[in-house]
Amino acid sequence: MEVEQILQKLTQLEQKIDEQNLLQKEVINFNDACKYLDISASHLYKLTSQKQIPHFCPQGKKLYFRRQEIDEWLMRNRQETAEDIETAAANYLIRNKRRS
Repeated sequence: MEVEQILQKLTQLEQKIDEQNLLQKEVINFNDACKYLDISASHLYKLTSQKQIPHFCPQGKKLYFRRQEIDEWLMRNRQETAEDIETAAANYLIRNKRRS
């Protein structure tokens, strides 16, 4: 293996370790939240300033996030699948079928 390939593999391992460490934290800082959400700092600042994402600002400067709340925030506004909609429609028709 070439030195460049070894360095690349080490970098990949370091990234994986960082990702695992992030998943172990209950409360994460602003930079970790950007990584976790895979969004830019400016986008996250916009979300926090508009109070669109749950966050904490204990001393008025640094922002913190509870990872579980971020997960819940990410999972909001679920889009139903076509199958879900068809099933709901069929169930509605069965429940509300008029008797002749």
